[in-house]
Amino acid sequence: MKELALHILDIAQNSITADATLIEIEIRENTEENVLLISIRDNGCGMNLELLEKVTDPFVTTRTTRKVGLGISLFKAAAERCNGSLFIDSDLGKGTVLKVNFDRNHIDRAPLGNMADTMVTLIIAKDSINYIYRHTLDKKEFELDTRRIREILGEDVPLGELTVLDWIKNYIIEGIRELTNNLQ
Repeated sequence: MKELALHILDIAQNSITADATLIEIEIRENTEENVLLISIRDNGCGMNLELLEKVTDPFVTTRTTRKVGLGISLFKAAAERCNGSLFIDSDLGKGTVLKVNFDRNHIDRAPLGNMADTMVTLIIAKDSINYIYRHTLDKKEFELDTRRIREILGEDVPLGELTVLDWIKNYIIEGIRELTNNLQ
């Protein structure tokens, strides 16, 4: 995939399929230590030990529409190309956490890509799920928590409404812009 945001989208869609009600996406960038860490955590149905041991194999999938599951294996390969690794842990009935790290400035690391569009796409996919998107760059942090947005809007306004989605997208764009201002 050309952007890490597309990997994040793919993994978060797995969380949606796993009936998660909360999906947390965290991106941590440390320029001094040259680290980019991506973490995706959900409270979905989780995986049994047998599936967890095989989940990075591209020929293992729970989907019935095709016999390959490339998402996790491609994410792992992307990390390993950049001196990184992928870690996944899951508890049946409790959820899954996937962590991927990269050398941040590695020449083969794909760009992060469009996280605003990724988050909007996830909300459109299932706006009843709560999403937390946290992005840290050195000592600056940006966070979007849809639970707070729901509190402000009330129950009558769904997150999937176009004006809300537009506001969320612009909020993320502005938050990332503020994070990267003055980055040397």
